[in-house]
Amino acid sequence: MHDMLIAAIMGVVEGLTEFLPVSSTGHLIISGHILGFTGPAADMFNVVIQLGAILAVGVLYRQRFIGLIRPDPDLRFSGLRGLYLLFLTCLPASVLGLATSDLIKEYLFNPQTVALALGAGAVAILVVESLPRSRRFSTLDQITPGLALGIGFFQCLSLWPGFSRSAATIMGGMILGARRRLAAEYSFIAAVPIMIAATGYDLLKGWHLLAADDWIMLGIGFTVSFFAAWAAVKTFIRLLTRVTLKPFAWYRLAIAPLVLLW
Repeated sequence: MHDMLIAAIMGVVEGLTEFLPVSSTGHLIISGHILGFTGPAADMFNVVIQLGAILAVGVLYRQRFIGLIRPDPDLRFSGLRGLYLLFLTCLPASVLGLATSDLIKEYLFNPQTVALALGAGAVAILVVESLPRSRRFSTLDQITPGLALGIGFFQCLSLWPGFSRSAATIMGGMILGARRRLAAEYSFIAAVPIMIAATGYDLLKGWHLLAADDWIMLGIGFTVSFFAAWAAVKTFIRLLTRVTLKPFAWYRLAIAPLVLLW
């Protein structure tokens, strides 16, 4: 298959799955094996195209990110307070991730553990959606330091490849009292700093794996990932006003055997 087409397909997969509670890692493993796109260079390609998905969230929520730099007195999630909340959310997974990065890549990046994470995450979603509802937080400006830090601890579950960072943070937010839509929106915003840090770290360690000819593929994958993530995030937020996360759980259970197969 032509390299440009592979880049576009992988960009679509990354963009559509990065911010949904379905695990982009699991989908990239399946897609990469189906397309014969594997190995260290392919892994670095997958890291780079994440930046396209990150940029999509940055653009969609640009007013909130601008507010972190230029505080809005009418918004509590802005300025230093907003940055502090994001810091609290990113802290647990950042510290744990740095301490265990090599171990995670050595022992958890394989089809068996990813499939298990997909299944475990699916069961967790079904349990959380069945819990009694006590949703005290409905907007970003209602987020407290305790809620932000609590979501951060739940985000540590995403270090298990296949569990899904989005699923971990959304479920964590819901368990701690956030409405489903708020939990999803905060999940998107909180993903930006931690994904930039994780992607930047991987790039520093592995940029030498990319050849000059790879940059065209990277550009295509990055661009496609941006537009796919844009569409996925907007559609997901609209869906959450009408449906629960249960369909995503059943979908995860369906694809878990595929990860083992490929």
